[in-house]
Amino acid sequence: MHELAICQSLISQVEKIADDNTPCKVAIIKVKIGPLSGVEPSLLVNAYSIAKMGSVAESAELIIEIDDIIAYCNQCEQKFPAKVNNLSCPKCKNWQTQLISGNDMLLQTVELDEL
Repeated sequence: MHELAICQSLISQVEKIADDNTPCKVAIIKVKIGPLSGVEPSLLVNAYSIAKMGSVAESAELIIEIDDIIAYCNQCEQKFPAKVNNLSCPKCKNWQTQLISGNDMLLQTVELDEL
């Protein structure tokens, strides 16, 4: 389960942010996950409950937003919403496309509360 390693890295990033803003406690951690990122949201939630123990994020809520898959067609130069199993252009049916979004996991925001 690589989601645990991902959560440990996430907590490490959040701890650095909290250290720069002491004294505080972490209230909310918001991440955006793309369907093609290889990260399973439900497994991330389970791993987060383990990784946050004893950290500054121990009482923080994890909010997960699912990113859209957006691709770009090299032939007709259109951006379009794509599906996990179909990155072909809906306009010209070309398969020569580039992924613009939907394959990342990003730490979007960390909300801190003063102590």
